[in-house]
Amino acid sequence: MRRYLPRPAGHPSRPGEPPRPHRPVQTDRVRGGPDSVRPRVFAHRGASSDAPEHSFAAYRAAIEQGADGIECDVRLTADGHLVCVHDRRVDRTTNSRGVVSTLELADLAALDFAARHDEWRDFEDPEEPDHDRSTVVTLDQLLGLVVDTGRRTEIAIETKHPTRYAGLVERAVVDALQRFGLAAPSGQDPTPVFVMSFSWLGLRRVRSLAPRLPTVLLMDRVPLRMRDGGLPVGVSVAGPSIEIVRAHPTYVERVHRRGNEVFVWTVNHSVDVRTCVDAGADAIITDRPGPTLAQLEAGPVPRPRSGS
Repeated sequence: MRRYLPRPAGHPSRPGEPPRPHRPVQTDRVRGGPDSVRPRVFAHRGASSDAPEHSFAAYRAAIEQGADGIECDVRLTADGHLVCVHDRRVDRTTNSRGVVSTLELADLAALDFAARHDEWRDFEDPEEPDHDRSTVVTLDQLLGLVVDTGRRTEIAIETKHPTRYAGLVERAVVDALQRFGLAAPSGQDPTPVFVMSFSWLGLRRVRSLAPRLPTVLLMDRVPLRMRDGGLPVGVSVAGPSIEIVRAHPTYVERVHRRGNEVFVWTVNHSVDVRTCVDAGADAIITDRPGPTLAQLEAGPVPRPRSGS
């Protein structure tokens, strides 16, 4: 039997409780001007420039700043829970050491995930821990937050590979989405969920488990066979790095000609935001959702002068 932990005060749902059903929300077109649709803005690991990555504080900040969506990485714990953690190990982001897949949820819940981000001077009372900044977040808890926002908030879930649990990760993701009614989009109420991975095999597993769930193939380089804009069967979104789009801005157009979307990661500089807009990217994944949205709403970014 899986062990569940009590949530810190204020978390939207308790592990083990029946999840709230997904409810439709109003969707508005996002625009950067009267005649053009602006790229959607996804908060990379939440608003991770403002709060510890993957924390409730970071995700809430992203939603409050108006992000169209949030991005998270998921890993499977030793006792079968999906947690929002990027690295294979906890060394970089916590006050401890260890491999996520060998730890149980109780072990992770005892760690301080803000230890490498926050300093005592950031708080008025350092003796009072801020659980929203320091406590590990499960995928179920994050999905609960998303469906309770009161507006359409998309979520891009990245499965990390290689992992000792292989296909169990994708199965656990789809199971979680099914619990929240998010795994099977319909024409009337399309799912706000995208599953992303650098692993085509992982995305193929998702397609077999949830054929109508949109998937994103992440790339830090474009394979030769895909340079014409093509994607593997069943994948509907290309996920190139900003370095790819900088070097090959026409790649976005090539993907669009194939009828697919383009999500660009990780876009943290105003010039790169402009590059994505000029290229026609459908979504920007950024650590800085607030400033990125402000830039998009303000209009075009002036280009640097030649020689400056």
